[in-house]
Amino acid sequence: MKNLIQLLIILLISKASAQNNYTQFVNPFVGTGGHGHTFPGATLPFAMVQLSPDTRVDGSWDGCSGYHYSDSVIHAFSHTHLSGTGCSDYGDVGFMVQYANGKQPDLNQNFSEKFNHKNEKASPGFYSVKLNSGIQVELTSSLRTGWQKYTFPKAGKVWLSLDLRHRDKLLKGKIYQVNATTFNGFRRSEAWAKDQLLYYQFEVNTTPSNSFVFKDERGELRLILEFQVKKGAQLLVKTGISSADEAGAASNLKQESPNWDFNKMKANANAEWNKELSRIKAFGGTEKVKKNFYTALYHCMIHPNVMNDVDGRYRGRDGKIHKAEGFNYYTVFSLWDTYRAQHPLLNVIDKKRSHDFMMTFKAQFQQSGRLPMWELWGNETDCMIGFHSVSVICNAYMNGVINKAELDSLWPAVEAEVLSNRHGLDRLRMNGFLSVEDESESVSKTLEYSFNMHCAYIISRILNKRSSKVNPAILERYAYAWINLYDFESGMMVPRENGNKIKDYDPRQVNNHFTEANAWQYAFAVQHDLYRVTDDAKLTSLFNSDPRTTGREQADITGLIGQYAHGNEPSHHVAYLYKNRDSAQKYISKICADFYHPTPDGLSGNEDCGQMSAWYVFSAMGLYPINPSTNYYKEGFMLFDSVQIQTGESKSVWIRKNNQIQPSDILETMGYVYKLDTGIINLPLKKVYHEPQLVGIENQINSGYAPLIVAEKQIFEDSLLVELVLPKIKFKNEVKEIPGVFMKYSFDRNLPFSEWKEYHNSFVIKKSTPLFASMNGSVSSAYFMKKPNNFSVSLMSKYNKQYTGGGPLALVDGLKGDADWRKGRWQGYQSQDFEAVVDMKKESVIDSVKIGFLQDTRSWILFPKWVEVFGSSDSVNYTSLGIVNCEIADTMMNSTRMEFILKVKADKASCKYLKVRA
Repeated sequence: MKNLIQLLIILLISKASAQNNYTQFVNPFVGTGGHGHTFPGATLPFAMVQLSPDTRVDGSWDGCSGYHYSDSVIHAFSHTHLSGTGCSDYGDVGFMVQYANGKQPDLNQNFSEKFNHKNEKASPGFYSVKLNSGIQVELTSSLRTGWQKYTFPKAGKVWLSLDLRHRDKLLKGKIYQVNATTFNGFRRSEAWAKDQLLYYQFEVNTTPSNSFVFKDERGELRLILEFQVKKGAQLLVKTGISSADEAGAASNLKQESPNWDFNKMKANANAEWNKELSRIKAFGGTEKVKKNFYTALYHCMIHPNVMNDVDGRYRGRDGKIHKAEGFNYYTVFSLWDTYRAQHPLLNVIDKKRSHDFMMTFKAQFQQSGRLPMWELWGNETDCMIGFHSVSVICNAYMNGVINKAELDSLWPAVEAEVLSNRHGLDRLRMNGFLSVEDESESVSKTLEYSFNMHCAYIISRILNKRSSKVNPAILERYAYAWINLYDFESGMMVPRENGNKIKDYDPRQVNNHFTEANAWQYAFAVQHDLYRVTDDAKLTSLFNSDPRTTGREQADITGLIGQYAHGNEPSHHVAYLYKNRDSAQKYISKICADFYHPTPDGLSGNEDCGQMSAWYVFSAMGLYPINPSTNYYKEGFMLFDSVQIQTGESKSVWIRKNNQIQPSDILETMGYVYKLDTGIINLPLKKVYHEPQLVGIENQINSGYAPLIVAEKQIFEDSLLVELVLPKIKFKNEVKEIPGVFMKYSFDRNLPFSEWKEYHNSFVIKKSTPLFASMNGSVSSAYFMKKPNNFSVSLMSKYNKQYTGGGPLALVDGLKGDADWRKGRWQGYQSQDFEAVVDMKKESVIDSVKIGFLQDTRSWILFPKWVEVFGSSDSVNYTSLGIVNCEIADTMMNSTRMEFILKVKADKASCKYLKVRA
């Protein structure tokens, strides 16, 4: 009997251990294939170190994380990596080991080694691979240190290489020897982060028999240590990193990795991951669902990353050393992605860490005068759009992460974002929306700024903030910027160009009016006023549309169901918008089943620092934050029997399926919206919360909508008829004219509005002029140009369909392209020389020829190497008028427009035709 009791106890303990072993369901290889852009290496939750193999060193699209599952060669094991981004960076402090080849090593010694995936393993906090050379590699880590263990299958001489040139462009490097087994230094590099300064210190457990240092004008580039090893010998390398200095890296190493017990470090890493993953306990569900779920939760806990050392010091946004007092300072904020679900998730399950994020936001504002947009190791990359840090602050307050006093301390930063002039915000405040002429990606920016302004509006109301520039009424009007682009008849967001909406707009077209998307995918991007833009018929049209897109290629548009694109963030809330519960669950369950698999290619698009996975975490639990300015959630389709969500140190919420409850008393709204709080939530829900709405859109039209300026064309010959038009608008599902609205217009924006002309009928213009129209609020603007000449142009080269510049006459119509080529005024010619003939219609004397070109090396747009101009009187016999050579290097990264000017000699000045070659 005693033995039986002992057996039962052992069985019970084993069962309990298995239930609490959440790391068994995590597969770090998920997303390393396809376009997931993840890495499989060793890291801790939100850690500074991500120690992982690099199979890519070229910064290619699918090599952004440094690793792709299709590869078979490892170049190094480096200590920093980004999970799921669309741009390449990191890969700092890369080591590699190989058997010596009998010669002296050199600067460019190739240390790459082939491997096979069957010899590769990974679990949270641990990675191992046996290289084809037979060397066994094992990696583990702490928060700020990485551990490497190399086991050698035979005796011989081996080299350990540290190459500071690995991955990003090296600006400056240093390698110092501290003692026989300790080395430190720094690496200053440039990639996505323009100036990344990282310090390191590493130790080896065996004294090297020799060392080699290679350097040039950038400093030390590479260190190679030589060891004589026996069969089965193990070489251990442990490395601390820091943003502050070598002393910080040394302190991190000493305090977090004081001994040489690799197995203990590995066990600690596993325990730490189990602790974090246990914040959500899932019960029931299939094995595949559990693997998807806990792998997704794992990916939600890789970024942001601790940036301060063990003593609190870190290098801030101003390049100076600061100390975090009472909180940890973080880096890597992919906010365009993560404001939607990852931060709302962490605001629920990890309030302490999310509070640290808010204190980090505050510190970054104090150091740089702005909140993070896409911040990376103290650098602002200015990547993507919006100012979603304000959205995350709003959600943090709503979820109890920060209190009202802390929210008030963040108000200056919120106000600064609202009043910023970056990325078209000044034009949005001035006009009430963004047009094609104002900004590239004008539709997406207008919609996302609308949501950001709504979040600022909520914060200003909570704090009762009122000033002449920022107060709730002003912010509420900005939150309605989206109505200027919304076509109430088609239900699409349509770009506005030269005062009017683009005619016959193709919602499937991918172009530079949208951010990594098209009009279909941004049709529902009004998260703060979804009732206005959503109905079930429109949603069904989205999911049943032809999945092919038109226009330019866009690698991010993946995971398609019709025109719904799960592989990119703007679509993520859309399946939850159905009023019909069965339709919503049909598509949510399909997305879960089709686009998430526990395999390397198991993600439909970039992981994007946790957002792709946060969608699955929420969805598997049966809810989603369709409006992340609130702390309310929409019911979806639960994949488990029940889940327990840790919402505080001693608080948790249970969500359980309960099919006995019927939603008969649920009101006809977007429905089943509820708030997470302490207690038990049964699905389907019986209680419904109505989201607070902004005031009726009909009350905003009088000031918020800018009239359309309608004309047959922008460039005219003699005169042009112009009229001002208001859109038809939907009132209570009926599309009709807006009654009782008065429009005014002016040819001078600076006139007081009282002096603008009241519009009654269409009018004629006969000269080049700007034109402005308004209803005492948002302003629509246009520029009409009387044709400066009667030139025509014949193109011998074919322009790229993505860069038309406005059509065949674009090169002689008198309109010039902006330095931001994405606005669309440029014609682009790819992989060919350019040739065109201009017919000036009559013999003319010319003294110079000016031809405009643009260069943006980051986008592979280059100036021509030379331009030659020829003149002719009969279009048959041409004489060279001269050549202009380009003197600007194609390595200059900034977007630059320039006119190539050819001075024409007097004896060649008369001609009727000009031929241009470039």
